[in-house]
Amino acid sequence: MTQQGNQLIIYTDGAARGNPGPGGYGVVLMWGEKRKELSAGYRLTTNNRMELLAVIVALESLTKKHIPLTVFTDSQYIVNSVEKKWLDNWIKTDFKGGKKNKDLWTRYHKIAKDYQVRFKWVKGHADNPFNNRCDYLATQAADGSNLLVDEGYESELI
Repeated sequence: MTQQGNQLIIYTDGAARGNPGPGGYGVVLMWGEKRKELSAGYRLTTNNRMELLAVIVALESLTKKHIPLTVFTDSQYIVNSVEKKWLDNWIKTDFKGGKKNKDLWTRYHKIAKDYQVRFKWVKGHADNPFNNRCDYLATQAADGSNLLVDEGYESELI
């Protein structure tokens, strides 16, 4: 299940050791037989932020715009926020009511306009090798050294 027609397939996952705690994301991008992996770790963040950052980084890594792509994620938070149009309402109301991760959702919303993005939910920690690979990348990144600073998250703690 790598290429469906002329479409980019992206798998993403995020992890946090504690919530909040050290975290990371993992991404696998596939176009035909070509495959690219991305990951990074952060010293203090949340699972949802890493799930969302994985999608953002995947989109920001692309060089071709306006291509159809499908993002497979085990995050119902992400799938529902986009596919059920919750994000559209959050943007209209400027995240009224304390909706979290405004910085990342705003960043996602801006970049997603350049693509035809569809989200598909996959069961996490199951038998999907690409989701499992993303989980491995995310947890390895979270457990790594020289962790980055999630400035959007840490600035809210001040």
